[in-house]
Amino acid sequence: MTNTDKLKLSQNVAVIAGIFCVTVALLLLLNFWQVSKSDPIESKALIALVERLKDDANNEELKQEIRNFDLLARKAYFNSQWQVKTGAYLLLFGAIVLAFALRVYYSAKAKIEEPDTVLENEIASRILAQKGIIIVGTVVLVFALAASFATVNHLNYYDVQTEVAELQSSPEDEGIEVIEVGDIPQQVQTEEAKPEIVELVVEEVKVPEEVQNEIIPKLVVEEKAAIKPAVKPTSGITLADLQKNHNSFRGPLGQGVVSHKNIPSKWDGASGTNILWEVPIPKHGYNSPVIWGDKIFVAGADKLSREVYCFSGTDGKLLWTGIADNITGSPAALPRVTEDTGFSAPTLTTDGKRVFAIFANGDVIAFDMNGKRVWAKSLGIPDNHYGHSSSLITWANKLLIQYDTNKGGKILALNVASGEVVWETARKSKISWASPVLAEVDGKYQIILTADPIVAGYDVETGEELWAVDCMMGEVGPSVGFSDGVVFAGNEYARLVAINPKDGSILWENDEYLPEASSPLAHNGLLIIATSYGVLVCYDVKTGEQFWEHDVGTTLYSSPIVADGKLFMMDNDGMMRVYEFSKEMKLISENDLGEIAGTTPAFGDGRIYIRGDKNLYCIGK
Repeated sequence: MTNTDKLKLSQNVAVIAGIFCVTVALLLLLNFWQVSKSDPIESKALIALVERLKDDANNEELKQEIRNFDLLARKAYFNSQWQVKTGAYLLLFGAIVLAFALRVYYSAKAKIEEPDTVLENEIASRILAQKGIIIVGTVVLVFALAASFATVNHLNYYDVQTEVAELQSSPEDEGIEVIEVGDIPQQVQTEEAKPEIVELVVEEVKVPEEVQNEIIPKLVVEEKAAIKPAVKPTSGITLADLQKNHNSFRGPLGQGVVSHKNIPSKWDGASGTNILWEVPIPKHGYNSPVIWGDKIFVAGADKLSREVYCFSGTDGKLLWTGIADNITGSPAALPRVTEDTGFSAPTLTTDGKRVFAIFANGDVIAFDMNGKRVWAKSLGIPDNHYGHSSSLITWANKLLIQYDTNKGGKILALNVASGEVVWETARKSKISWASPVLAEVDGKYQIILTADPIVAGYDVETGEELWAVDCMMGEVGPSVGFSDGVVFAGNEYARLVAINPKDGSILWENDEYLPEASSPLAHNGLLIIATSYGVLVCYDVKTGEQFWEHDVGTTLYSSPIVADGKLFMMDNDGMMRVYEFSKEMKLISENDLGEIAGTTPAFGDGRIYIRGDKNLYCIGK
């Protein structure tokens, strides 16, 4: 290539690069100007909706529209971040190409010939013009880059109705057989009290909206009052059985309170101090161990298979593996899940006769204690943009499942022996990643759930909603705490509330320290909250007065557990801190497992079982 060819090529490249940079810069500046005219946080449309809601607080359709608007804002935020970041990189790339092309151009031009003789004032004019172009171009570039970092929201470019329609229809659901559990609360009889069944075929009828809002809720209430299922006296596991074991997420009743004694408070993974055994878990999962007798259960899954494992508590030997396959109605395609949720996040549960598991694709399966499959069924892929993580719990011969998704919330009870639906209740809630908690209120057991926007209690025997408080918001992950007849619920970017479940009143609230994933622990007058950014806080359960806080400086997703008069708190790095369970902050020990472990530990007499990223550990003296 001759010097003249280089000159022409570099000149053309410089012109194209210059036009490209100016175009991108102007687009970024125009984008910034348009977005800066309105504050996306104070959207006029959203403000108008909220004002309407103040005048019509019971308008569920309006609430749903506000929630949809919030979801769109989140989507628009991340989309705008990607667009602006991409524009900034393109602008930087164009500027580099332009600078390189200009350097080649002037280098080539200098070698062609002697410059013509020109007047001094002409030379000065050219230099001034070149400086002006450079200054203007630099200013445009700087302003464009500044605008790219200042621009954070494109919400005004989204059509609400179109986006909601897209969010409600997922292409992954096409061709998948889904077992729907119903939109209106139903009461289904157990086999022991099954009446004569009359099968009805109802033709679909278009019901006017005003009729839906006024008449249908009344009919549902009347139906629930008129039809009371004949319930046999509750049998099955007792509270004493649960206290001898650790059969669900956070232990007996899911409350985080353990009655086992002689729990070790010091160990070390690197040296093996007080590590009784360590065994690998075949497949990954974020579920915590559950215990019945001398058997430890966990689950694991990947894109190839979903499995349940039973280990010996004595030596860690893998006793059996149960594979969740060939399930009628199970979807052929797996759902999309995030890395920090995976395909096996929910913790299992057991009633001492069977062990139950649920996976991200909605498959539920039961094995007996020797690994023989008892039953399995599909609930359909849960519409969940992170992956399903609500853990299972069992009581009164029922497997209780919180199934809150983007398509609506529900709680259902399955017969532990057959998997048949005992009852199911639709909930006025959105998606939730929290898990059910059992609590005795006025001598009767309730199952308590938290989600956006309600915290609510349901009758274990019938599924009837007993009370509900509209107090939560956002993507709810922490389950509730319960102690002395009070329910404690919290969520990051929402608030922490103490609720009286007898009348649904809020006793006190706080918004200073809020959990993101870790569930509140309430026991003996103390309430423990762990934030995702690493602060452990202790409150008075009656007043909300703060007693102490401890900033551990690392992420806390695990839930706190109280055992043997001590508070156990695992961080995501595998460090377990042991405190005295008291009004004063007294750190007893810090114990490094030597492996990433953000799950909640399980407890037996004299032992702690911890699931690490790859291994299962037994801690004991």
